[in-house]
Amino acid sequence: MATLEKTMITVTTNIKAPVEKVWSLWTDPKHIIHWNNASDDWHTPRAENDLKVGGRFLSRMEAKDGSEGFDFTGKYRKVILNKQIFYTLDDGRDVRISFLMGRNETTVTETFEAENIFSSELQKTGWQAILDNFKKYVEAFGREETLHFEILIDASPEKVYETTLGEKSYAEWTSVFNPTSLFVGSWEKNSKILFLGTDQNGTEGGMVSRIIENIPDTFVSIEHLGIVKAGAEITTGDEAEIWIGGTENYTFTLENGRTRFSVDMKAKKKIPKEFITYFHKTWPKALAKLKAICER
Repeated sequence: MATLEKTMITVTTNIKAPVEKVWSLWTDPKHIIHWNNASDDWHTPRAENDLKVGGRFLSRMEAKDGSEGFDFTGKYRKVILNKQIFYTLDDGRDVRISFLMGRNETTVTETFEAENIFSSELQKTGWQAILDNFKKYVEAFGREETLHFEILIDASPEKVYETTLGEKSYAEWTSVFNPTSLFVGSWEKNSKILFLGTDQNGTEGGMVSRIIENIPDTFVSIEHLGIVKAGAEITTGDEAEIWIGGTENYTFTLENGRTRFSVDMKAKKKIPKEFITYFHKTWPKALAKLKAICER
């Protein structure tokens, strides 16, 4: 009986970064979730990676509107640090990846076995788009700051979404950041919204923002336009520059009857260390409070 010949497809890119950095951002789940999408209407809200021979990986890839999604999963067959990765997908197809360091850049090449549902051309376009997105992420990394926080909540995405954005419940779970926390405006797409609070002297401050996207029970994206200081909106100048153009995304993912709530923050400029420390200390507390509200 004749066997069908395998069709192998290759995509490649050159990245202006050392191979150690490229390898790290390729294999670390906290970075995979930021680049593993072929277009802006898809994302990877969750990733797992046990990088060793016999180890497994998982990337949950979903349309941001919640219309479809799938788990990209497999097992590693060979791993050579900073050089090569070989794995087999759970559908039986083989993939190999090479990392070749040149004088001023790293060449990443993926060769994968085509599947039989979509055309080879469409598959190549999709894999190349993800690889191009990875290149963009790596070359921007260090100039842009990215932060990720998440929690698993024993409640439906609908309830977590409503609690996250509801006027009273928002003030409650974000009181960890400021006891007087509130928002003024609308969560509707393209709407302006202010995130406000007062300091110990009663002076009002916060963020000037707009809603880029709001897909109920699934995804919310916020773009920060500047800051509020002493009640005044500041959208130019050094004080606001760190935050201008930054984004804050909320993702609500159904997972075995519960909701994985994820927060992804990205700033166009390097965030000062004191703010990084503050966010790493405060966001987990805020998420724990949101979880308690949703589950009570």
